Amino acid sequence: MNIVNPKTALISLSDKSNLDHIINFLIKRNIKILSTGGTYNAIKKITNSVIEVSEFTGFNEMMDGRVKTLHPKIHAGILARRDSDLELLKEKGYEAIDLVIVNLYPFEETIKKDCSFEDAIENIDIGGPTMIRAAAKNFKDVVVLSDPNDYEKITGEWDSNNGISYETRKHLSQKVFKLMANYNKSISTYLQGDIEKVPNYNFLKSTALRYGENPHQSASLLTFDNLQNKNISNADILQGKELSYNNIVDADAAWECARQLKNSGCVIVKHANPCGVAEANSIVEAYDLAYKTDPTSAFGGIIAFNQTVGFDTAKEINQRQFVEVIIAPDYEKEAVEEFSKKKNIRVLKVDLKQDNPYPGTIKKISGGILIQDDDLKNISLEELKCVTKRNPSDHEIEDLLFSWKVAKFVKSNAIVYVKNKQTIGIGAGQMSRVISAEIANLKAKEESLDVKNAVMASDAFFPFRDGIDKAASSGIAAIIQPGGSIKDDEVIAAADEHGMAMLFTGVRHFRH
Repeated sequence: MNIVNPKTALISLSDKSNLDHIINFLIKRNIKILSTGGTYNAIKKITNSVIEVSEFTGFNEMMDGRVKTLHPKIHAGILARRDSDLELLKEKGYEAIDLVIVNLYPFEETIKKDCSFEDAIENIDIGGPTMIRAAAKNFKDVVVLSDPNDYEKITGEWDSNNGISYETRKHLSQKVFKLMANYNKSISTYLQGDIEKVPNYNFLKSTALRYGENPHQSASLLTFDNLQNKNISNADILQGKELSYNNIVDADAAWECARQLKNSGCVIVKHANPCGVAEANSIVEAYDLAYKTDPTSAFGGIIAFNQTVGFDTAKEINQRQFVEVIIAPDYEKEAVEEFSKKKNIRVLKVDLKQDNPYPGTIKKISGGILIQDDDLKNISLEELKCVTKRNPSDHEIEDLLFSWKVAKFVKSNAIVYVKNKQTIGIGAGQMSRVISAEIANLKAKEESLDVKNAVMASDAFFPFRDGIDKAASSGIAAIIQPGGSIKDDEVIAAADEHGMAMLFTGVRHFRH
């Protein structure tokens, strides 16, 4: 449809990013520039070809700038329909404004700081939203720019087409109304007093997935906006097929756990549960140990590393197993070449530092949603309480803390056996904690991994002594658990009978 080639621009900016670019472009095209207060002063440093809004309207700013653009000459110029209202504009002595470059007072940025209530209220923009809403409503005839990141793209199109297309103007209009919806919601939520409890979720894009957990379910991936790092949702995909819903869920679980590890660490996940985790002196050794925990479950799994993956590791993976996704902060060139021999493997490059702009987890329930904080609690050595007659050795403490990290990422009821910073058995998602312990022991036996003098982590307390007796019969020498059961005395007595060491953390890590 029709091209709009603006002649008059109205500019009022809180965020003056890329100002030089847009002003120099407007000067080159001989565009009449109107501007307000601080923006006017900033433009004056670039060019004298700018008219202050108060001069244009004949109405001086008042109330410390609270009222400056709320004038019929401004809004009639923006809202006038070019096919029916131009004669009326002319009668009034007004003129059309066909380019509105405005962004808003930084309300959200202000309330994230330690600001007073009065400061927050003063950062509620009135004139800015009125101007961009008017321009967005009249996008048939007006171009509206509310995001400095759009300047270069729009000026490029303007140069190429001698104007801005209908489709682009409509897209810019949609951005304004989305911006205003989020802006108004932030203000409403702040005034309600629940800004931390009910976050305002903004998304950059939505990607349709082939299907959800099962082929009969549709699914999409929504990526948060303003991400500064490469996360699972916006990872660099170096090769491989399109990620599925289940791939993404498992990749996120693997990466969460891998980021908690020190030294060279490897996590293998299957169905959102770690099936092998290890720390070692090298990435290839860590992979070897993690794989040996449960080679059967590792087949078709997701593998995450907390350090650069080299050729040796890539070769070992290719030779040993079928894998869906590899995740790491970086790869040697030779490793990528090795993975390319199996073109269906998805190879993801993700930053160790992750964005967390909207902290918390969300679960849908009938009639609503549940929102909670992320489980970021870590236990220090000083917080551990030994409740048994025998204290754990230094080596056992290292393994106990490692097993505790892993248990946090295993579905409840979670039991994790560890020896020398290698998981040797994992029991997950059982209704009975004793059954989880039996599964962990079974897994160790299947792979001929020696449980004697290993340690065990439990994500929640033991309600009875049977879990301790089962661990002792398997060869477990030390246990880490939250404590807090009414049967704690019985559980501690059982550990003492078996000569075991047991630490209480005072923290539970259910993961459902």
